[in-house]
Amino acid sequence: MLYPLRPLLICGLAATLVVQSPVALAQARPSKPATAPAAEAPAAQGRCNEDDAGLSRMGRDMTALDTNSADPRAALQSLVDLTLSRSKGLGAVRLLADAARSDIEETRALGMPNASLNIGVNGIHQSLGSVGAARAQVGATLSAGMPVWDAGRIAKLTDWRKELAEVAAQGQRSAEEQLSLTVVTTALDRSRYVLQGQVYAQYVRKMACLVDALEIITKADRGRASELVQAQKSLQQADLSLEQTMSALRQTEVRMKRLVGEPLPPAIGMSAALSVLPDLEQMKSDILLGADVAQAEAQARSQRNFAESVIAGQKPTVNVTGSASALYRTGALPGEARSTDVGAGVSVTIPILQPGAQAQANAAVQRYRATVMQRDETIEAKRYRLLEMNEMGSSALDRARRIVEILRNSDRVRASTLQQWQQLGRRSLFDVMGAESDYYSMRIAHVNALFDAQQIAAMMWSMGRGVVTPLR
Repeated sequence: MLYPLRPLLICGLAATLVVQSPVALAQARPSKPATAPAAEAPAAQGRCNEDDAGLSRMGRDMTALDTNSADPRAALQSLVDLTLSRSKGLGAVRLLADAARSDIEETRALGMPNASLNIGVNGIHQSLGSVGAARAQVGATLSAGMPVWDAGRIAKLTDWRKELAEVAAQGQRSAEEQLSLTVVTTALDRSRYVLQGQVYAQYVRKMACLVDALEIITKADRGRASELVQAQKSLQQADLSLEQTMSALRQTEVRMKRLVGEPLPPAIGMSAALSVLPDLEQMKSDILLGADVAQAEAQARSQRNFAESVIAGQKPTVNVTGSASALYRTGALPGEARSTDVGAGVSVTIPILQPGAQAQANAAVQRYRATVMQRDETIEAKRYRLLEMNEMGSSALDRARRIVEILRNSDRVRASTLQQWQQLGRRSLFDVMGAESDYYSMRIAHVNALFDAQQIAAMMWSMGRGVVTPLR
């Protein structure tokens, strides 16, 4: 009874196993949710068609994975702006940059005139023999001063503060770039897992359809039970891969909520702006425009100015000073009750013996040289990192192109294998499942290659003008 029944069952299975073109992978979109089948409908109904099945065999709703986006570039820009506006860490960096600018005014004020007023009230008890008297003394002193010449120490300190403010400003820019890159790569990871979930969901439905057909065949021929077990095992493995992908997607969405808040916008599609690697020669020159390089250069300039201010501080200084004081005594003679003193002059300070002064100057100069070497190391490391990322990106794009060719052949192989198993009996069920597994594995590899290339392109842009540049 098996052989008359088998061609009918196999032909029905062939009609349900729809072959999907690998070229449509990059434009993969979730299907509309299918209407729930009636309770008396066959179990295989709604599971064998990749286009109308909204639920996997284990009940996971894949229709919620929406990658429809009118403009992925605008969507990424919106995510970046939202992240930068709500980041508390970036707000703290902005406050530190503002504080550094206030330090400039404080240092510049050292070269301006300064004045102070001291007021004192004292009680005095005087005694002469057995005669004593209590008196009060009130005094006020106004003093003023201004540096005239200090060998450029204040000017160098002011320049040092300016460069420190530039370091803080470039640190803010670097923090913004790191946040922008993080949210872009996280959004791409989310889209990666969304597409992987769609591919695995189709794989699960294919295996479920095969299991349903074999369940019918096994009822007529118990000798096919081993094939049914193997198909059920492949279904479980496919469903496990789907569950792992969904778990990775949920973890990625948790990270995105930390960056952009809730609710999350729909997952973005492929971004054409990040699908092409930037020009390598242009990026080599753009490295010098990076926030971390600019920060290292400002740090080197600040240490040079600080070293020069230390050296200037060990030279003679000239200051203009002036003071005026008034004193009032109670109980004194009329001519002694009040006294006033006014004075002005120039003070010159000449260092004669300063133990450790030379060591202090040497330390400042060595710190300056160290920051210069750190700057050069930063530039060199970024150049080699850029070459590495360019090679990785080129490899990912080449891998994606090669996988497309492999997918075409894999598609033909699985179609031929299925036909030979259905009609001629020249292939076993294990060959059919192996061909399906190879096909869907290559589709997952294609998704990974495309998103790897996009993330590498984003990293390369972040090393120069910034990841937001290609999105504008």
